[in-house]
Amino acid sequence: MTNQIEKQNPASLPYSVYSADWLRDAEAQAARDTGLSLFTLMQRAAAAAFRHARSTFPHATRWLVLCGHGNNGGDGYEVARLAKGAGLDVTLLAISSDKLLPDEAEQARKGWLDAGGTIGDITSAWPSGRELVVDALLGTGLKSAPREPMTRLIKAINHYDAPVLSLDIPSGLAAETGTAAGEGVHATLTVTFIALKPGLLTGQARDYVGELRCDTLGLESWLSGHLPLLQRLDAARLGQWLKPRRPCSHKGEHGHLLLVGGDTGFAGAIRMASEAALRAGVGMVRVLTHKENIAPLLTARPELMVQELNDDSLTEALEWASAVVIGPGLGQKAWGQSAFKRIAENQKPALWDADALNMLAKSPEKRQNRVLTPHPGEAARLLGCTVKEIESDRLLSLRRLTHRYGGVVVLKGAGTLIGTEEGQTALADVGNAGMASGGMGDILSGIIGGLLAQKLSFYDAACAGTVVHGAAADIIAQRQGTRGMLATDLLTWIAPTVNPDLEK
Repeated sequence: MTNQIEKQNPASLPYSVYSADWLRDAEAQAARDTGLSLFTLMQRAAAAAFRHARSTFPHATRWLVLCGHGNNGGDGYEVARLAKGAGLDVTLLAISSDKLLPDEAEQARKGWLDAGGTIGDITSAWPSGRELVVDALLGTGLKSAPREPMTRLIKAINHYDAPVLSLDIPSGLAAETGTAAGEGVHATLTVTFIALKPGLLTGQARDYVGELRCDTLGLESWLSGHLPLLQRLDAARLGQWLKPRRPCSHKGEHGHLLLVGGDTGFAGAIRMASEAALRAGVGMVRVLTHKENIAPLLTARPELMVQELNDDSLTEALEWASAVVIGPGLGQKAWGQSAFKRIAENQKPALWDADALNMLAKSPEKRQNRVLTPHPGEAARLLGCTVKEIESDRLLSLRRLTHRYGGVVVLKGAGTLIGTEEGQTALADVGNAGMASGGMGDILSGIIGGLLAQKLSFYDAACAGTVVHGAAADIIAQRQGTRGMLATDLLTWIAPTVNPDLEK
């Protein structure tokens, strides 16, 4: 897997993400609407891929181009022709078939042959010493696991000692879902065409895509006339949600957040969530927890107001609160269940996480005044299915969750998704493998809860909070790497991240 810290997705990537299935069907219409031929678009795609290959791998002069029997293979023929024309040493191997190539791919194949190129048998021994492999085997139409001989070819690419450029999408990765049902190419660089597809950003994408680039092939204006499937979010977007504060503002203007949780032995979860909320800028934070946690929490973070959770304190705190977070360290004993029932009856803006989600799964009900933040295991319990089903189509899982439970859902994971029942959908293109450690979800709950208390809408709080969470982790990873990252490491970097107007 390409190191996602060394090769972050660049700010130049588009923010709109389109359905791969729709793009495949609409490409011919795009050509007609813009007065271009499909072959011209293929040539533009090849030129873009060649340009990115030369800038990313400037010392690679001996290329191995592998072409499938479709238009992705046609892209490969065109890339090979351009490379040969630039004086590079190009070996092209192709899959043989009795079926005719698509018209554009056949035109590209003929262009390669006319340029003096030769086509070798891809199933024969590959030459050694190639300095770049171009993967043009399978495009965005893949719907199932690759079959032989494709499986064997993909394995061979992954074992070849050279960087890999994938055209449009790594072969074996599903463009709509980001799943790899079988073997998939582990690309060093993926250059995708016309628009970003969801499968390049969520699911298992990060294990396969490597560094991602997108070229619209001159179709920006045409694309702008069509609604995207979802929006890509990164740290550059934070300024739209988090404006500079009024100089004379006071703590009462920045919200009162109540956090409920931290049963015996789980003080850490509620402590991390509550401090994350403070760092996110909420005016005042009150914690209701098990009485044994009061002294440790106040010692660790004296800015918190900490009380024992009971009926009287909960009644008072719910009246006081602008927003509520329930779940971190809550447990599923009678103590936590009682608080859960009370808060479930309350209409204050709320975030439900961890054991609050597990209790909700046992008694499903729909409401609009909350944010749910399940990881795939919790999402599977909420939908009564397996984690594999959740991860096989994360966008579909998100839609099922919002339809069943209402409000805003944050489906956590690599390429976290945020959505509403009305169809607002976003993908947080932040975060890294260092976040695969305990307590990260508690930090996220506190950040989103803190933004809810500051009167951001449910959807905006979820989007901004998820980006802040991942962006803070990315800062840490840039400084120390991903291995050994702790959830509490993020606390230092939340405040700089929620102040995007700060001169970096």
